[in-house]
Amino acid sequence: MFDPNCAYCAEGDLVAKFGIKICELPATKVYLFKEQSHKGRVILASKFHVSEMTALSDEERNAFFADVNHVAKALHVAFHPDKINYGAYGDTGCHLHFHLVPKYKDEFEWGGTFAMDPKQKTLTDAEYSELIEAIKSNL
Repeated sequence: MFDPNCAYCAEGDLVAKFGIKICELPATKVYLFKEQSHKGRVILASKFHVSEMTALSDEERNAFFADVNHVAKALHVAFHPDKINYGAYGDTGCHLHFHLVPKYKDEFEWGGTFAMDPKQKTLTDAEYSELIEAIKSNL
């Protein structure tokens, strides 16, 4: 199903408000989150417009989590975080997606839940490109 009002379905200007598309994997679209308080933070959105993972078949769910695992490994290699936090929300934006948030002991929010959109740190286009290339080169 496709929802033209959903940022992850429609992409373009809707998703550009908060993310930059990195690539597509078998079950997900991968976006760099523009707010980069946590270096390397990304969002993986299902290629299916579903609100809950329970709406996916077993095969679709397994493929979704295989993509999450694949990207998490790439983030560990690219940025060496101390931990990656995984967040699945969507009370208002009802499209299954996960935030992968690298956490660093000596930086922002260590020991607590990450803010959804803290508006703390945005980057230049060149800096975004550098992060995207670091992620893509490890996928």
